[in-house]
Amino acid sequence: RRSRRRKSITIAYEAGQEDGAEPQRPRWEPRDWQEQLQRIREMRRNRDAPVDEMGVEKCYDSTAPPQVMRYQVLLSLMLSSQTKDQVTCAAMRRLQQRGLTVDTVLQMDEATLGQIIYPVGFWRNKVKYIKQTTAILKQKYGGDIPSTVEELVQLPGVGPKMAHLAMNIAWDSVSGIAVDTHVHRITNRLKWVKEETKYPEETRVALEDWLPRDLWREINWLLVGFGQQTCLPVNPRCSQCLNQDICPAAKR
Repeated sequence: RRSRRRKSITIAYEAGQEDGAEPQRPRWEPRDWQEQLQRIREMRRNRDAPVDEMGVEKCYDSTAPPQVMRYQVLLSLMLSSQTKDQVTCAAMRRLQQRGLTVDTVLQMDEATLGQIIYPVGFWRNKVKYIKQTTAILKQKYGGDIPSTVEELVQLPGVGPKMAHLAMNIAWDSVSGIAVDTHVHRITNRLKWVKEETKYPEETRVALEDWLPRDLWREINWLLVGFGQQTCLPVNPRCSQCLNQDICPAAKR
């Protein structure tokens, strides 16, 4: 019998794939997202939306001691929920006229605090949350604010979006993408999520799965201003949008 020689077969693996390991799946990315992002940057070039002039980053006293500054950042975030930037900014200015610190807020009665922050959205609830949170900060953190998202969201009236923004603005740390109603709405319209999401927190998880981390800090202010000026909740101004030809939700 003629002996049959086995041919040796060399198995080639993709870069980063180990012997016998499952091949890595390509990361999902939305179509046209880089071009869409660049066009939104162009539309936001003037930085003249309400968030740019009266957003949280403009509400705190930058000359205050760091601990006081961080407290004011957190308070402005708590006030900003379901409230226009103009109203939040005005409320913060009135509070600062009283000397806005942990101690001054603790000494203030709820009726006075309510009069000062009115007409921010859900002001009655916010009075309670502010008083409760401020007392916790005094007792547990020596008057400062926590430096982790996990601790921040444990405070009364503080949600994930506020916590990530507080980390960014107060602690100069990028802990995640801050997703509010504008970011939630716009990223769903642009199909920047694999499947439609119902809640901002779902959107945050979906975005962080693919969006490069070096863009996380920028994306909130960029899309919030875009949502205030162009991609409105009702009757978006598609005719004025540079993305009209590549936006899945555009009214053409």
